[in-house]
Amino acid sequence: MTMNHRTAGRQALLQRANRSSPLTLQPHAALYLSTALFRRLALELPGAIESSHSNHPDFRFNNRIFATLSGQDRGLGVLKITVEQQQAFIADQPHIFSPVQGGWGRMGMTYIDLSRADEAIMAGALKTAYHNLQEKQSSKKQSEKKSSKKSAQLTKPAKNTRRPLQ
Repeated sequence: MTMNHRTAGRQALLQRANRSSPLTLQPHAALYLSTALFRRLALELPGAIESSHSNHPDFRFNNRIFATLSGQDRGLGVLKITVEQQQAFIADQPHIFSPVQGGWGRMGMTYIDLSRADEAIMAGALKTAYHNLQEKQSSKKQSEKKSSKKSAQLTKPAKNTRRPLQ
């Protein structure tokens, strides 16, 4: 079988691709793959949807954001977690997690370096942010039920304790 220059070029590209491992991917390819993994893991959470906030992809549950890709051009995802969780994540994996700058970071918004986080770390961090939101929404619904019961009791007319005049 004879090869023309196109066929030979394709075969050379395929051979190089087969020899390369994920560690030898070009930076933009690795960034694309890690962003795609973050997106896939976020959307695997029950009821999670992708939307957009300030022209950046975000991930929501019941229309509330739990994670974004606002730092994706720098290879970063953003998680909405508690300050305590943020401190624990940073203490455990300082090369992967860091606080977002300014006030957002002081409220728990946390960067995750997508190129350094493996699938298990990424999935665990996303689940943490997602479960925080679930719990917050659940407790809000319970407090709304309690307050509606109280207001319903307050709006009931008082019993007439007067006796008719004789």
